[in-house]
Amino acid sequence: MLRRSQTPSPAICHTAEEIEKMRVAGKLTAQVLKMIAPYVQAGITTGELDRICHEYIVDELQAIPAPLHYQPSPEYPPFPKSVCISLNHVICHGIPGDRVIKDGDILNIDVTVIKDGFHGDSSKMFLVGEVPLRARRVVEVAHECMVRGIQTVRPGATLGDIGHAIQSYAESQHCSVVREFCGHGIGRKFHDEPQILHYGEPGQGMQLVPGMTFTIEPMINAGKRHIKALPDGWTIVTKDHSPSAQWEHTILVTDTGYEVLTQLPGDPI
Repeated sequence: MLRRSQTPSPAICHTAEEIEKMRVAGKLTAQVLKMIAPYVQAGITTGELDRICHEYIVDELQAIPAPLHYQPSPEYPPFPKSVCISLNHVICHGIPGDRVIKDGDILNIDVTVIKDGFHGDSSKMFLVGEVPLRARRVVEVAHECMVRGIQTVRPGATLGDIGHAIQSYAESQHCSVVREFCGHGIGRKFHDEPQILHYGEPGQGMQLVPGMTFTIEPMINAGKRHIKALPDGWTIVTKDHSPSAQWEHTILVTDTGYEVLTQLPGDPI
């Protein structure tokens, strides 16, 4: 996810050849999330999950884990791991390490793969054991927010339509939308234009056109939307320690609607 900027730039549209490479990168990203699922169990550390993902991306997929050493601007230290893993009240950018996964945890694993110069970006939530109702519910709300955002995508729709679909559902469920971070254009660059805000007004903002590729990745809190940054320079948590959840897909705007580039054949959104 991208920290929201005050100065958005025009979006980039991709050629048919570039889109095909995006499909490949997206498929590989989805394969990483499918591969790691059986390992997400109580007793394993987040660092071990990162190691398994790294080895799979590099050795099996012959690809590059985009987060490793990524530094979007000088204010950030280079990210030290190959995936982001965010637990419970961590909203995003959690750094894998010695934390042991426990029964009742929820966690987001965020994977970005580079293949032949193009990026695929996706994340999903995992529930471990007996998860408390409030945490389980915010996971479900966040997923529905992503789905509703994706379903608004079509030529002529606006970025505000996406944001409104997400915000209106989240708030109807008494949850809140994180506003400091957003989805983003993606292709040759990890984070590109346009910025995809997860809140907004219908009909406002840039119109979507075929060939655009971007992520939709709402960060939804069970409590208030306010955030706090930890001293490591990356990890973002809920200020009130309420559980937070996020789901993400990379989306292509087609002539008639959308294509989910990080969806494996037969898998639901």
